[in-house]
Amino acid sequence: YCFLFLVFHLVVIYFDYTGYPFPTAPPVDPFAKIRVDDCGKTKGCFRYGKPGCNAETCDYFLSYRRIGADVEFELSADTDGWVAVGFSSDKKMGGDDVMACVHDDNGRVRIQHFYNVGQWAKEIQRNPARDEEGVFENNRVTCRFKRPVYVPREETIVDLHLSWYYLFAWGPAIQGSITRHDIDSPPVSERVVSIYKYEDIFMPSAAYQTFSSPFCLLLIVALTFYLLMGTP
Repeated sequence: YCFLFLVFHLVVIYFDYTGYPFPTAPPVDPFAKIRVDDCGKTKGCFRYGKPGCNAETCDYFLSYRRIGADVEFELSADTDGWVAVGFSSDKKMGGDDVMACVHDDNGRVRIQHFYNVGQWAKEIQRNPARDEEGVFENNRVTCRFKRPVYVPREETIVDLHLSWYYLFAWGPAIQGSITRHDIDSPPVSERVVSIYKYEDIFMPSAAYQTFSSPFCLLLIVALTFYLLMGTP
């Protein structure tokens, strides 16, 4: 018995030093990039930022699609902290179910559940997210997760088969804890969103809204006419 035990250990040491490929844990699959060509077809999308932006260039991006009894969400924002979506009965912050993807100090992106109490977010331990994955690359937080369409009646978790206004927000984090969002008035969906209807909706950021309002267009036309005609 002692002889066999010695032989076994010698074999282990031999293979270890000769580079024998011992079994290792399977590699983790890389984060699959968000596809925007599916927007409006097999999933709904919201884009906020520069016209023509995608999930890697928009200030904020969100997509949703139904998969069986779940809804899969994909979020991405130009931040090193957190990106979130809130489900609200109105367009104002307060009393909202919020899912946030938070980049912590260890480089991980974690999916957390919050409930807006007034103007601040309270983390809720009951988290409906599953199949979570996230990544922090190129100064962007990007994540993907699922949550059930139907949930038992509870104040902090809404039923997604009903339509809600979607609140979009992102901002910095300190030691893995979210802080105030980046802009004073984060974008909100113009109307309630149904997970059964896929649209591709673009919302220009403040930098690209200036020349899109009727007043500004009228002002530009008037100024151009004045310059062409000259002063009296």
